[in-house]
Amino acid sequence: MANKAFNTYTLSDMKDKYIGRAGTKERDDYEYALSMDILGKMIRAVRRERHLSQEALGKLVGVQKAQISKLENSANSATIGTIMKVFRALGADVNFYVMLENHAVRI
Repeated sequence: MANKAFNTYTLSDMKDKYIGRAGTKERDDYEYALSMDILGKMIRAVRRERHLSQEALGKLVGVQKAQISKLENSANSATIGTIMKVFRALGADVNFYVMLENHAVRI
């Protein structure tokens, strides 16, 4: 049987081909939505680790259960202030960093 060579592609190559090149509106929208989805999943995971219901977390933050559900399912509509309030209510530290030419800048 003949040996067939397989083509390999990086994730970045696949994103460029199917979503759009970095810096395009389509790619930026995709990356933003992906980040917000991950953020929502982080909120859910920490809430569950703390053994809190969505309603209990909502009371700590000062919002309705529905708002917590929306955050967990997609944080797209949330402000950074709301997200920070949620993590503070969960007793979680949040750190941000910016990558500048292969090194992180922490704030």
